Amino acid sequence: MFINESMSKNVITIDSDTGVLEAKGIMAEHHIRHLPVTDEDNKMVGIVTDRDIRSTMPSVLIDTCDIDAEKKKLEKLKVTDIMATNIISISPLNTLEDAILLMHKTRVGAFPVVDEDGRVKGIISIRDLMRAFVNVLGIKQPGTLLCILVEDKVGQMKKIVDAITEENIPFGSILVARYWEEGKRAVFPYLLTNTVAPVKRKLQSLGFEVLEPMEWYLDQLPKKE
Repeated sequence: MFINESMSKNVITIDSDTGVLEAKGIMAEHHIRHLPVTDEDNKMVGIVTDRDIRSTMPSVLIDTCDIDAEKKKLEKLKVTDIMATNIISISPLNTLEDAILLMHKTRVGAFPVVDEDGRVKGIISIRDLMRAFVNVLGIKQPGTLLCILVEDKVGQMKKIVDAITEENIPFGSILVARYWEEGKRAVFPYLLTNTVAPVKRKLQSLGFEVLEPMEWYLDQLPKKE
């Protein structure tokens, strides 16, 4: 899935001469946390976040703070004074998987989407990614998640799919993840039914180990080499 199919396309941008207080008001009005800063050609020159703006606000813990003086400073402060210019952006032709990996690597919650000329085409956030994967995984529909432990070899997935389809149970999705034991994988089919006891017994009769999905947690993932 490409980013241009899931990104938010109605992006609100500001120019570098916008006041910080005005930018704060725009974020509050539109319930957003990121504002790309663009030039007259819609090319990106920076980005300002709600965190950037909060860091400019005087602390309520400072008793000696001259509120009027601080307010005058804030009124003069422009976005260009606080915006980040080392922008992490992504292309509309990248995939959702690319965006997830980049978010994981950079710890950034949203990326401006820019074309090859540097013009802003959208923004992709964690919320957009969650919405996209909810649709992909089919988990809006009532169902049951299974966790099946398998040997990491060719043909295992086909056996699982065949066993489930023979029970006339439709799939919402199916995922494969690394397991903490070498040579094994965990398969997570999301089945569009709440009656899974028969298919569990069938899978176990075929030699598969069926785990409770809640037993899967991040601490049991393979350690980094």
